[in-house]
Amino acid sequence: MSNPLRGWQVRRGDIGFLGRDLQRPECILAEKDGTVWTADGRGDVMRLGSGGEQRLILPQSAGVTSQDFETRYVQARGSLPNGLAFTPEGDFIVANWGTDVIEIMSRSGEVRTVCAEIGGQPLGKANFPLRDSKGRIWFSVTTREQPWTNQLNSRANDGYVALIDERGARIVADGFCGTNEIRLGADEEWLYVVESTGRRISRLRVQPDGSLTGREVYGPDDLGGHPDGFAFDAHGNLWITLIFADRLVALTPEGELLTLLDDGDAAANAAYERAFAARQVTPEVMAANHGTLCPWMASLTFGGPDLRTVYLGSLRGTTVPFFRSPVPGAPMIHWGDRA
Repeated sequence: MSNPLRGWQVRRGDIGFLGRDLQRPECILAEKDGTVWTADGRGDVMRLGSGGEQRLILPQSAGVTSQDFETRYVQARGSLPNGLAFTPEGDFIVANWGTDVIEIMSRSGEVRTVCAEIGGQPLGKANFPLRDSKGRIWFSVTTREQPWTNQLNSRANDGYVALIDERGARIVADGFCGTNEIRLGADEEWLYVVESTGRRISRLRVQPDGSLTGREVYGPDDLGGHPDGFAFDAHGNLWITLIFADRLVALTPEGELLTLLDDGDAAANAAYERAFAARQVTPEVMAANHGTLCPWMASLTFGGPDLRTVYLGSLRGTTVPFFRSPVPGAPMIHWGDRA
């Protein structure tokens, strides 16, 4: 069977845009009814309806009254939702980059923390949560360094993957270089891990008790940029966003790397690559390196009734770009939760 992505690329004229005035729409979740949810840098989650309407879900605690809502909301401004996943009930599992915790947020905005430390130690930069078919929550922590930006130059292998199950929270794999998104294969035999600063994808075999073994690099040792988000399609291609370079690539089952969309600034990216090689990345060099369609392209998800609509998340965009794919995405665990 021929690969539907071979010879195909996203045409800029076929890209649409969903939402307006969004802030840091890093992670995208799509539902069968056409609703799209994004993380929002105001410390919230944004609902984007299929008819174009949007509504910001504000974080609050149970029992908050209208009189003290403003105070509670100001206190929540340290919140910075990063990765999102759905609970079986349709609420949000949130990896909070601002408060360094894993939390559950209801669709009405009530928030509770489910993990703030492991072994008496703070988590570090909580990045991305994932739910499996057993109801367990996996999550990634990018680094324990403070500030986290030091990791771009230090290349510290201090990121990890943790698991929350009936035994509590524990680290199940450690020693990653900039741990970012994580995904399970369709049969949940392998856990795939983005190592953003390591510029590679790793995978580990999942054991019944949640332990991880047999770590190996999946695909090239260097993807030519920093992977951030990824998702499998139904053919087995792994779609990957390369942040800063703002490229969307796909790794085929045979290990071929295909460029699907390149929105980067070639000169700015070359300057960044020189600084990265010399371990001299500065905020100024990093800030200058971005595209225009989806600046600091950070994630993707498949949606639409046929799972052929691709939505792109970003750190510096104000909308969610989307386009049609020649192949459907592999359904995520939540696709079977709700009618």
